Amino acid sequence: MPLLVVGSVAIDNVETPQETRENLLGGSATHFSYAASFFTSVRLVGVVGADWPQEHTKLLSARGIDTAGLQTIADGKTFTWTGRYHDNMNDRDTLDVQLNVFGEFDPKLPEDYTRAKYVFLANGVPAVQMKVLSQVPGRRLAVADTMDLWINTAREDLDQLLGQLDGLVLNDSEAKLLTGTENLALAGHKVRDMGPKFVVIKKGEHGAMFFSEHETYVLPAFPTEKVIDPTGAGDSFAGGMMGYLAEQDNFEPKTLKTSLAYGTVVASFNVEGFGLERMQEISREDIDSRMKAYRQMLSF
Repeated sequence: MPLLVVGSVAIDNVETPQETRENLLGGSATHFSYAASFFTSVRLVGVVGADWPQEHTKLLSARGIDTAGLQTIADGKTFTWTGRYHDNMNDRDTLDVQLNVFGEFDPKLPEDYTRAKYVFLANGVPAVQMKVLSQVPGRRLAVADTMDLWINTAREDLDQLLGQLDGLVLNDSEAKLLTGTENLALAGHKVRDMGPKFVVIKKGEHGAMFFSEHETYVLPAFPTEKVIDPTGAGDSFAGGMMGYLAEQDNFEPKTLKTSLAYGTVVASFNVEGFGLERMQEISREDIDSRMKAYRQMLSF
């Protein structure tokens, strides 16, 4: 089943304790799309400027990602993010953000995109995310990501968005900020009370927590020895999760749990290289092989 994603497409500059890389293909929708493409067909909606390298579009298209919804602003510049990771590779500082054309992003979906059944709203302005939802009235599953910026500056719109979602994905610090509690178990249920049928709280190297009306559980991260660049790990997690759900064309409890496991495994590959470098080296067979090892790791 085709999967629609709307969000940022960017150029990243990343500094780690070991190395610095510039002009990497980045953005929440980009990492999500590439991860999801191992499971199902993906339709990407985003915006870039005249400086956008066409080889990046070719790279996405080579994965079977439909880029008809990638808009180019002829007199604009692409969204650029620059960040530095701490020695622990979990914490990072944002050194510079240039929203550029993404700051005026006004997505209008191609007609065939409006018939999407599976929709993921990658990190973005809540009002824009709601505008996307209004263009896909026949959706079966709509899941979104958010961040602390929108919790602090667009809370009213975010609250309205939460009431329209089937699922929400956010990290642990965002869950605490959104709910005003330090207890993640309590935070997960409080977020669900705000509207989403299920909530996934990402905890980086400590895995992810899942909350629904009938289930609460924790899945650990896959033990990855070589962490090169964590940028996009959360987006690739969501891509693996949503890609699997769209592939299976259902979101029953067992399928949801398996989708989180696949998201965890895909994210473990993403962090093993800068940008999408490691993801370009793997296949679905590699993902399934690591998934088998992950299952064995969780059996006792």
